[in-house]
Amino acid sequence: MRPDKALILAAKEFAKENRAKSWYYTLSTLIILIVLFTATLLHINLFVKAICSILTGLVMVRMFVIYHDFQHRTILQKSVPAKVIMWVFGVFVLTPPSIWKRSHDYHHKHNSKIYTASIGSFPISTKEKFQNATPRERFFYLFVRNPLTILFGYIFMFMIGMCLNPFLAHPKRHYDGAIALVLHAIIITLVFLYGGWLALVFTIFIPFFIATAMGSYLFYAQHNFPSATFNIDAWNYTEAALESSSFMVMGPVGNWFTGNIGYHHIHHLNAHIPFYRLPEAMKKIPEFQHPKTTSLNPMEVWRCLRLKLWDPAANKMITLKGVK
Repeated sequence: MRPDKALILAAKEFAKENRAKSWYYTLSTLIILIVLFTATLLHINLFVKAICSILTGLVMVRMFVIYHDFQHRTILQKSVPAKVIMWVFGVFVLTPPSIWKRSHDYHHKHNSKIYTASIGSFPISTKEKFQNATPRERFFYLFVRNPLTILFGYIFMFMIGMCLNPFLAHPKRHYDGAIALVLHAIIITLVFLYGGWLALVFTIFIPFFIATAMGSYLFYAQHNFPSATFNIDAWNYTEAALESSSFMVMGPVGNWFTGNIGYHHIHHLNAHIPFYRLPEAMKKIPEFQHPKTTSLNPMEVWRCLRLKLWDPAANKMITLKGVK
């Protein structure tokens, strides 16, 4: 592997957007999303409605990755229409811009640092620290990492974690958290009043449940996987990107719906590489081609979810059985 500085410079070549492509992918995804949302409100066959509802949730994930790139200042900067679209979308999907950008920027600057605040990421404790923790500290640590908490990310990670808590902590700074919750309540009420329970389920609950559960798990597994390693003695930016961030193996369809966010090791090395250029960067830079991997295979998902603590002595993530 070439020196850190040389690798960072090599990756910088791909940190240039194609403005036409950025707009094409943004608008085409947004149009697909609007069409699917509309279909869930129509009086059509229930099976077709269910398919549209599931697809709505998956396309929301893709649009969120585009929003995520915009917040990184990777695409469509200095565009007023793009800023309006992204602000509205961020509030709509319960990831208000002021909260998401602050927490996610912190995550990138402190990726794999165990002895820092877990702002914008799932907390990772060492075996020793967990053993010395109070029962209350253990409970909340395990609650955040619990598979059910991740599955119901709609409530715990987004409504509470991304909107309510930040607003209550800093009302003036994160007023958009309150706007997101109020808007969501208004949308739920209107959909129910004009469409009834079926519309509420197919238009709101299923799409949001799928999108938030998928988003929560992707974010978890990108830094909590069996082969992840954390250097707690001498933190290094490049090492943190390549050793503590996964490449999630997916096919073309999976990569489309997730906006190539599975190329997470490259994204953490340079967050200014547009999502549509990540595969190109991996293909052309040898150091990116042998990453630590995971996937959405059910067994791989289970292996990731069982991991709870970092054991420096074993140099690996361990389950709770490893503590005993």
